[in-house]
Amino acid sequence: MFTTTIRTRRRPAARAAAALAAAALALTACSTIGDNEETSADSDSSAGTGGTPSGTVVLVTHDSFAVDKKLLADFEAESGLTVQTRAPGDAGTLVNQLVLTKESPLGDAVFGIDNSFASRALSADILQPYASPETPPPAAELAVDDSDRLTAVDYGDVCINIDRTWFAERDVPEPQTLEDLADPAYKDLLVVSNPATSSPGLAFLLATVDAFGTDGWLNYWAALRDNGVKVSDSWSDAYFVDFSGSQGKGPRPIVLSYASSPPFEADPEADEAPTRALLDTCFRQVEYAGVISGAENPEGAKVLIDFMLSTRFQETIPDQMYMYPVSERAELPTAWARFGPLADKPFEVSADEIDANREEWIKQWTDTVVG
Repeated sequence: MFTTTIRTRRRPAARAAAALAAAALALTACSTIGDNEETSADSDSSAGTGGTPSGTVVLVTHDSFAVDKKLLADFEAESGLTVQTRAPGDAGTLVNQLVLTKESPLGDAVFGIDNSFASRALSADILQPYASPETPPPAAELAVDDSDRLTAVDYGDVCINIDRTWFAERDVPEPQTLEDLADPAYKDLLVVSNPATSSPGLAFLLATVDAFGTDGWLNYWAALRDNGVKVSDSWSDAYFVDFSGSQGKGPRPIVLSYASSPPFEADPEADEAPTRALLDTCFRQVEYAGVISGAENPEGAKVLIDFMLSTRFQETIPDQMYMYPVSERAELPTAWARFGPLADKPFEVSADEIDANREEWIKQWTDTVVG
């Protein structure tokens, strides 16, 4: 059994996050604004007379981005813009592609750079400054190193989830902490996603770095390995195939997911959800938008970012992308407050520390857990 005590260096959550009561379930469905074109923006994608944006604006994003089609149509009609999306992959792939194509940008705006890759995006100078007048105070508080090149749009807590029914039926105590997961009582019950191929997987690796420190986190993962942890390549495989508490009814009752997963498993009329997030295991994930350096239509990109910060867009985030809106004015689904509260003190690692160590930590994890 792993017995090292969890370090107590967790930082308090941002005031905005503490005031809200639920977070995110990241799905793998891909949705686009307009057409997901592979060609560059049309030649008319430039600011019109008097600085009014016009033409096409290309949004480069991850493959879990989604937006309400009617809302998008209304925005296009009101702004005079046509919006296209390009989704090269997950958050890590997104940043890599933006860096590799820096001299010939893929688009005008980007959404989906998260706090595990934010410092790399800033240090690579792939973004230009833009301070949106629509930025709500909570978004400003989630800024990376006070930079005005990344604007927070949504956030969520990556946490261990459990199938409460499985434990109740077998009269097995529910685990509560990270240390519990290494207890032989929970051998062969946990499934997580690979941090080399999954952003939730990377977030959970970072949670263990903060919890056990740079001198102890690998020992923790060795204990999980010895206790039969299963590693899936993606969050969707772990949650929908291996987890017993989801639609796949898999064999494992403990899974890496999000704090807002339980509301999506719950009957709205029930007193409690059949699954629960362990709030002492969470890492806070923040997603940002920005204007790409060298964009053909930077003015259109700014208008699009303003739109993503508007209350009407923010209110669609929970249902469309299963993340938590940064705007305190956005009304939330009632089930989130009942079944999906956020962690009071999520584990956190600074963007600079992540950037300096990400690749080495992933390599060390791979050597230890996968071999």
